[in-house]
Amino acid sequence: MSTNTATSSKSFYEFSLKALNSEQEIDFSQFKGKKVLLVNVASKCGYTPQYAKLQALHETHGDKVVVIGVPANNFGGQEPGSQEDIAAFCQKNYGVSFQMLEKISVKGKDQHPLYGWLTEQTGKEPSWNFCKYLIDENGKAVAFFASGADPMGKEILSAIGAQ
Repeated sequence: MSTNTATSSKSFYEFSLKALNSEQEIDFSQFKGKKVLLVNVASKCGYTPQYAKLQALHETHGDKVVVIGVPANNFGGQEPGSQEDIAAFCQKNYGVSFQMLEKISVKGKDQHPLYGWLTEQTGKEPSWNFCKYLIDENGKAVAFFASGADPMGKEILSAIGAQ
């Protein structure tokens, strides 16, 4: 069975991943009725400073969107650290308090089923670190934003209804 067949019947709310640096399972069904912005993140990327704007989005518009960071080492080996290293980096350098998940693969033969589903739903696979997927209140993947999209920019703020 192909990944697409396996994921086509799933909804966003059927997925779960562990929290970064924790054994706590994050069940995505808890996000029903909320918009979610999923971002594949990396600590050693030119886009890494976006952590600051993702944190600002979380602090300023957390009532409109749940920000979730998903570490991945798929692009240029730019997330080589352990879960503990990633958590320490995010806290020390950017004061990240939004939800961070365990490190997974977002592309390739070992792509996590969540990212297979996102790719299937939007027709867009992550092309680099800091690609963003917007999930609506009904669990549908409704938008894809490339790495360069500013988390506090008009395009994303408009999509979450926070202009």
